[in-house]
Amino acid sequence: MQLRYNFRVYPAPGQRDALARAFGCARVVFNDALRARQTARENGRPYLSDGELSKQVITLAKATPQREWLGEVSAVVLQQALADLNTAYRNFFASVTGKRKGRKVAPPRFRSRKDNRQTVRFTRNARFAVLGNRRLRLPKIGDLDVRWSRELPAEPSSVTIAKDAAGRYFASFVVTTGRDEALPTAESEVGIDLGLTHFAVLSDGTKVAAPRFLRQAARRLARLQKSLSRKVKGSNNRKKAVVKVARAHAKVADRRRDWQHKLSTAIIRDNQAVYVEDLCVAGLGRTRLAKSVHDAGWAGFTGMLQYKADRYGRVFARIDRWLPTSQTCSECGRIDGPKPLSVRSWTCPCGSVHDRDINAARNVLAAGQADNSNDRGAQVRAAPVLAPRREAVTHSDAAPSTRSVERISTH
Repeated sequence: MQLRYNFRVYPAPGQRDALARAFGCARVVFNDALRARQTARENGRPYLSDGELSKQVITLAKATPQREWLGEVSAVVLQQALADLNTAYRNFFASVTGKRKGRKVAPPRFRSRKDNRQTVRFTRNARFAVLGNRRLRLPKIGDLDVRWSRELPAEPSSVTIAKDAAGRYFASFVVTTGRDEALPTAESEVGIDLGLTHFAVLSDGTKVAAPRFLRQAARRLARLQKSLSRKVKGSNNRKKAVVKVARAHAKVADRRRDWQHKLSTAIIRDNQAVYVEDLCVAGLGRTRLAKSVHDAGWAGFTGMLQYKADRYGRVFARIDRWLPTSQTCSECGRIDGPKPLSVRSWTCPCGSVHDRDINAARNVLAAGQADNSNDRGAQVRAAPVLAPRREAVTHSDAAPSTRSVERISTH
């Protein structure tokens, strides 16, 4: 399996200039190639192949006075820019034809030098190397100082140098490892109900409070943003203020990512199987709860759970987002109907008293176990019961978004 390891890099002033040239050359090649394909399509000419495109925007372009400075950077950087364009086109065509699942992918667009993130990629053909003195040697860049937080498990196949909006540099290594990293078998399985007041409620009754990193930093961010708005556009003071705002946001994102990594690792380590709801985060991000939804970062957290489960030999699954986990009794299976968000506990006619969130997490666990039936053939889903008459029909005025808003209620 392929893994990615990120490390902070501290280039010298001369190396920063070399990286800036590499960022610029890769961006120009990408834009020239995109423009060439768009022009060919507008003029009714055939789709330019990869070889023709490389010859036109790299080989022949270097011989012209307008693009002769492309020779100042590694040729691998330029070829990888074309590879990125080809990947973007393949994703777009697969999305249009329906071969790609998920949200629709837009066609490639031109890159700007004002983008918040600038990247270049070096493959093995570039002959980059990690030296004995722990420095990273890149062609036509030099030896970069890297802060190694851990060892690489294998030889990297590529390295991407990225500069973010806060002016920080990172080296991202892609490593292919085939060694067995499976953890010892755990006895427990867990269902997770994600929310806003409680970030995660586990089926065993554990409740994890939402840290709300963005809310905590709101006052400082507002002050920095106000200072930025008072600066004259195009001035050096405005550029400095932009960096300050970017650093403040980067700090919030880093804290959230670190916290989610620790929580997801603990859950994967302690449970053999993990089940979560397949929430429509993109849709919920357009509601009145958008700021809280983005602050929670559910998509990033579930992504961590998924890849760590694959890496360590655990089971991870998503259940249908439309299952009425908050309305179903986890003991008898009765669907008791929608409840106001203010109702945090309720009593089923069977006599069971439920905490709204813990009951939902238990239903998530039961649904996940039913979809991934165990080898013993035991019934893990609550037994079905007849629905009341008022619940056995479909109401024409039922709003499809009501269920989504209720699921991410302030648990």
